[in-house]
Amino acid sequence: MKILDKNKLMVQETMISLTRINDSDFISLTDIARVKNPAEPKDVVKNWLRSRSTIEFLGLWEKINNPDFKGVEFDPLRNAAGSNSFTLSPNKWIETTGAIGIKSTTGRNGGTFAHKDIAFEFASWISAEFKLFLIKEFQRLKDEEIATRSLEWNLTRSLSKINYRIHTDAIAETLIPASITSAQSRLIYASEAEVLNMALFGITSKQWREENPTKEENMRDHAAIEQLVVLSNLESINAELIRQGLPQELRIIALNTTAIAQMRSLLQSAAIKKLK
Repeated sequence: MKILDKNKLMVQETMISLTRINDSDFISLTDIARVKNPAEPKDVVKNWLRSRSTIEFLGLWEKINNPDFKGVEFDPLRNAAGSNSFTLSPNKWIETTGAIGIKSTTGRNGGTFAHKDIAFEFASWISAEFKLFLIKEFQRLKDEEIATRSLEWNLTRSLSKINYRIHTDAIAETLIPASITSAQSRLIYASEAEVLNMALFGITSKQWREENPTKEENMRDHAAIEQLVVLSNLESINAELIRQGLPQELRIIALNTTAIAQMRSLLQSAAIKKLK
């Protein structure tokens, strides 16, 4: 049993595909069904859908999670479920009730996927043992994703701190007179830090603390990955603008323009989206 990549799991020698739909994890029912019938997995899914207990479970899940679920159309299916003549395919279930917990597509990479809640229920119908191993492998994958995101965030935060040293060096070289006191020096550093905060976040650190009195740490510790990447870039840019002698009021405008452009670009970046 091992995780192959973030889109597949190997569970008891069976490859299980995963996908993300509307920010939720969906697991392939088609792949799970191969445990019972490798040749015709779609028939296994249809047999599962014939059960009254399955229909009641799916209906309850949709009522909880889907405000557009068609309850009136659902009732005849629930009443007929379990009879010898009752048949139901994933596509018919979706089309009749407007269900969102199951997705079914055709083609080379097609198949039936279900929200993890539903997929675990289906796995239980296949085999209690298989369900247990599926849940364990799925959770291991989620734990690895969390660890990876944490590492990426820490690396980006570290990069921001490194660039901040470049930023403060430029302040020390250009803005701080030789005879200034330590207290006065700290005020200048703080002022330049707020230039970056205003350019990127639109508020000062003091304003953020006043608006978020219950949050620990500071505004930058709660920043998104995209914001930290831009902050790192702004620190380098501001350092160069300081060395060029550009006044603070002009630098903040230039930095804000840059921040807007870079945030728009990063929010469309596929590489950044993979970190989430």
